[in-house]
Amino acid sequence: MSFAATVLTLYPEMFPGPLGISLSGRALKEGTWSLEARQIRDHATDKHRSVDDTPAGGGAGMVLRADILAAAIDAATLPGDTRPRLLMSPRGKPLTQDRVRELAGGPGAIIICGRFEGIDQRVIDARQLEEVSIGDYILSGGEIAAITVLDAIVRLLPGVMGNQESGETESFETGLLEHPHYTRPAEFEGMTIPEVLTSGNHRKINEWRKAEAERLTRERRPDLWAAHQAKD
Repeated sequence: MSFAATVLTLYPEMFPGPLGISLSGRALKEGTWSLEARQIRDHATDKHRSVDDTPAGGGAGMVLRADILAAAIDAATLPGDTRPRLLMSPRGKPLTQDRVRELAGGPGAIIICGRFEGIDQRVIDARQLEEVSIGDYILSGGEIAAITVLDAIVRLLPGVMGNQESGETESFETGLLEHPHYTRPAEFEGMTIPEVLTSGNHRKINEWRKAEAERLTRERRPDLWAAHQAKD
């Protein structure tokens, strides 16, 4: 069974976008996964096809209505559908590689892309949406975040990456940032490849890579380093 992604958005024309090229695009054509972008506005009930309204209590911006979004979610959910419902939101739980791996091992996901100031809290509660954040910054809407989540998931699906070892040694897979990489030419603007990498001694190469991964993690992500040490 392939991974089935359904995206609820006001801008379905944004999909597949970059997901239609490279590894994810090839996997999409081969049927390793499927993508359906559905227009939330199709569930509007007035002649203007409006989907938002002013926030209760006043304030700036507009809020996506609960009844319309709930109808869109219900229409996208087939009987017995067990896919998680992800709401892209800056207040959500930060996305991690562990969560990406869990999602890649499941049947797919329904991803809701917010717009405006946000969506009515009642639909979040009533439809048990899992709020997910891709970082501490604000985007114009959830579409780019949804593309990011799907790209992270699809590359982990069986057969998508040609070299499985490549995925297993990347940043976050081991709890550490990835070590530096080098290739030809042997010298570039006076800088040379570390001698150990051309020694042919695989034990020393692995030791160097591990030490560099640890160094970079300590320097750049003390939070990850603390979590890594706590596991030891």
